[in-house]
Amino acid sequence: MLSPSPEEPLLLAELKPGRPHQFDWKSSCETWSVAFSPDGSWFAWSQGHCIVKLIPWPLEEQFIPKGFEAKSRSSKNDTKGRGSPKEKTLDCGQIVWGLAFSPWPSPPSRKLWARHHPQVPDVSCLILATGLNDGQIKIWEVQTGLLLLNLSGHQDVVRDLSFTPSGSLILVSASRDKTLRIWDLNKHGKQIQVLSGHLQWVYCCSISPDCSMLCSAAGEKSVFLWSMRSYTLIRKLEGHQSSVVSCDFSPDSALLVTASYDTNVIMWDPYTGERLRSLHHTQVDPTMDESDVHISSLRSVCFSPEGLYLATVADDRLLRIWALELKTPIAFAPMTNGLCCTFFPHGGVIATGTRDGHVQFWTAPRVLSSLKHLCRKALRSFLTTYQVLALPIPKKMKEFLTYRTF
Repeated sequence: MLSPSPEEPLLLAELKPGRPHQFDWKSSCETWSVAFSPDGSWFAWSQGHCIVKLIPWPLEEQFIPKGFEAKSRSSKNDTKGRGSPKEKTLDCGQIVWGLAFSPWPSPPSRKLWARHHPQVPDVSCLILATGLNDGQIKIWEVQTGLLLLNLSGHQDVVRDLSFTPSGSLILVSASRDKTLRIWDLNKHGKQIQVLSGHLQWVYCCSISPDCSMLCSAAGEKSVFLWSMRSYTLIRKLEGHQSSVVSCDFSPDSALLVTASYDTNVIMWDPYTGERLRSLHHTQVDPTMDESDVHISSLRSVCFSPEGLYLATVADDRLLRIWALELKTPIAFAPMTNGLCCTFFPHGGVIATGTRDGHVQFWTAPRVLSSLKHLCRKALRSFLTTYQVLALPIPKKMKEFLTYRTF
């Protein structure tokens, strides 16, 4: 067996659900969604059959291969100091499609906790939202596994969920009923807006880290970009040749990536609507029929936490890692029936979910960002593309700050 190159992702661990005998193994067993809490202390796994597992991170040592134990053990000691969180099982009563953690800790979340736990008003509250098959959204308190709220309004599957990164406890949901809905968990889960306009199921929603924009992807060739301030449509991004199924903003909000069944990821400037680059998923396995375009249909795309890499999952049984400046993948990993992917918020690990209900953890590139990139990231966190272009600086500097140097 050939040893992998330093760039190739290594499989760190694979978790498989234990199936109770009364369940049909193949029915509704998919892991449609996986998520890390923003502080990296919890991992949520929709393992099929209406069950979500909440797992303290890092994983127990029996799941970690040799060479990674020392780092895991030191992290576990830190966790013990916080009261040794235990794995929890959430029975949602319906197939779970979407997962989202709230930012943590945040002062507004303490108010939500206080309403349900008046005897412990000062405990900060990490929240998990689960989007269900019947259109319901259930809100759970992670530390205890208690159900806090049940949000009703959608008429079909809630496919994706996203909290505002600011900690305001505003939740966005995307549904097969072709709408997005905005909820305020500080107001007992009040529905404050319905966003309509999509003609097909809405697969994905993503809020920009600066909380100014919302991207939604439906079973259409265009992507909708909404204002998170006025909840109105800013523009449609058109360029894909088939259904768009996944989207994600870069950590500085300056880039948006969209993934489609047309085998392409498109990188956009969300402020101008300009298409900056396309990443085409070509066949790697010569035994596959290249005439079948669906073999390389995209399922998921996500940015790394420092903003220098992308991960994609496609139907050709590969996880790909892309460097921001390059047009071809820098690494591949074999995975069967992949559905979703996400980076650990502190880097170094990618989690993927599969149709079999499994979740896999892979090594991801660890890099020290250049001072140039750190400066760009800091500036773009509060400057739009138009504001950068208006600065009295050299053209080459503007091109770098607006990601036009590809």
